[in-house]
Amino acid sequence: MRWYPRTLAGQVAALMLAVVAVVVVAGSALAALDARVDGDRAARAEVTGIAVGLAESPSTAQALASPDPSAVLQPVTERVRHQTGIAFITVLGPDRTRYTHTDPERIGEPYLGGIGAALRGEVSTETYTGTLGPSIRTIAPVRGPDGRIVGMVAAGITQESLSSGWWGRLPPIVLTAGAALLTAGGGVWWIRRRLMRQTGGLAPDELRLMYDHHDAVLRAVREGLVVVEDGRAALVNDEAHRLLGVGTGTPATELPDLLAAGDAVTDELYVEGGRVLLVSRSPVSGRRGSAVVTVRDRTELAETLGELDSMTRFAEALRSQAHESANRLHTLVALVEMGRPEEAVRLATTELELSQHLIDRMTAVVAEPALVALLLGKSAQAAERGIAFSLTEESQVSDEATQILSPGEMITVVGNLVDNAMEACDPADPWVEVGIVGDHRALEIVVADSGPGMDPETFDRATTRGYSTKTGGDEAGRGLGLALVAQVVARHRGTLTAANTYGSVVTVRVRADREGLGATS
Repeated sequence: MRWYPRTLAGQVAALMLAVVAVVVVAGSALAALDARVDGDRAARAEVTGIAVGLAESPSTAQALASPDPSAVLQPVTERVRHQTGIAFITVLGPDRTRYTHTDPERIGEPYLGGIGAALRGEVSTETYTGTLGPSIRTIAPVRGPDGRIVGMVAAGITQESLSSGWWGRLPPIVLTAGAALLTAGGGVWWIRRRLMRQTGGLAPDELRLMYDHHDAVLRAVREGLVVVEDGRAALVNDEAHRLLGVGTGTPATELPDLLAAGDAVTDELYVEGGRVLLVSRSPVSGRRGSAVVTVRDRTELAETLGELDSMTRFAEALRSQAHESANRLHTLVALVEMGRPEEAVRLATTELELSQHLIDRMTAVVAEPALVALLLGKSAQAAERGIAFSLTEESQVSDEATQILSPGEMITVVGNLVDNAMEACDPADPWVEVGIVGDHRALEIVVADSGPGMDPETFDRATTRGYSTKTGGDEAGRGLGLALVAQVVARHRGTLTAANTYGSVVTVRVRADREGLGATS
C-alpha cells in the first residue's frame, strides 16, 4: 500500500505540511522552554529581592541581637512568605543556626546551604536540595549597626512550585500551535490545488519520463556539448561535465577559455584536468556572448601517440647505436686486415670502457631499468646529433620512486622533456643536462638545455593546447610533448615549471602525498 501521495502536487503539499509541522512544534517547544527560563529568572529575582529586603531591614538586625530572635522573626518571615508565595524564608546566625523555618520543629538546626559568600558580605543565589527538596535560594548578609555581619537571610522557591507555574503556561502555547497548524494546512491545500492544475495531476515519475525523453537527445550524443549563453553555461550534457567538470549556470570567469564565446575554433587541442581534448566552438549568429562548443576526448589516443613516439625515438636511438657500432666494427676489421692488431685492440678497449662507464654510471644512480634504457638511448641519439648529453651528479632514483610515477609515466615525462630540449638547444653550443632525484617521498625531474627557452605565455600554451614552437606547431599531431607531460603531472597533482637561468630549465615535481598543486607555469 502506498503511504505517500501519488501526484507531484500531493507530495509537495505533504512535504510542506511536514515542514510547517516541524517548525510549529519546534517553535512551541522553544516557547515553552523560554517560558520556563523566564519563570526561573523571575523566581531568582523575586527571592533575591525578598532576601535582600529583609536583610537590610533594621528590625532584622535588632531581632538577631535580642535574647530570643525566633520569637520576633518567625511571625514576620511567615507573613512575608504567605504574601509572596515563596517556599521558605530562613533567618540564621553566622554559625548556621536557624532562627526561622517553615517547619517550626527545625528551628535551631543548622542551615544546609552555602553561606561562604554571605559571610564575605556578598549576595549569592544557588540551586540546592534542602529539607523542602530542590530549590532556588538566595542568601544575603545582615549587618549590625557597626557594619559587622550578625546573621543572614535565605529565601527560596522550590523547583516543584516553578514546574507548576510552567505547566500553567502550556495551554496557550498549545492553542497557538494548533491554530498555526490549521492555518498552514489551509494554505497547503490551496497550493496543492494550484499545483494540480499546473502539472495536470501527473506523478513525479510521469514528469520524469517526459524530461528523460527530452534529455535523451543530449545523452545520445557521445561528444561533450556546452551551450554558452550570455557568458554562462546554459546547457551542459553528461559527457561535457565528465570531461570538463563544469555544470549548468557556471559563469564565464570559471569556464576554460576555449569554452567562452568568441571566434570559431575547429578541433583545437586542449589539456584540461589531465585529459587531452579536441575542442570546436561555433558562435551563435546574431547573439553576442553565445556559442555552441563540442568537446571530444583524445586522451587515450594522445597517450598512445606519445608512447609510440617514445618507442620510435628509442628505436631511432638503437638504430644510431647499431650504425655507429657497425662503423667501429668495420674499422676494427680493417685494422686487423692491415696487420695492425694492437691498434684494433686499443680502439675496441677504449670504446668498450667508455660505453661501459656510461652504462655503469646510469645504472648506479637510476634503479628503474626502463628509465636507464631511455637515457642510454637518448645519450646515443644526442651523440649522433652532436649534442653534449649529461646526467647531473646529484641524480639518484631509487626503485621506490615508481610508487609516485609508473615506469611508463617516467618515460613519457623524461622522454618528451629531453626530446624538446634536443630540439630547442643552441646549435652553436648544443648541450642537454638531465637531473633526476626520487625516492618514496618525492620525485623531481629537471631537464636543461642551451636554448633560449620560452616566455611564460608560450610555455602555458605549450602545456595546455599542444602548441609547438616548430614550423607548423599547431598542426594536428604535433606539439603534444609538453601537453602529455602536463597531463601526467596534473594527474598526480604535481607542478610543472619553466625558468631561464643557466639555460632553459624545465622542472617537474611530484610528491607522494599528492598535496601538490595542479600543473602550473
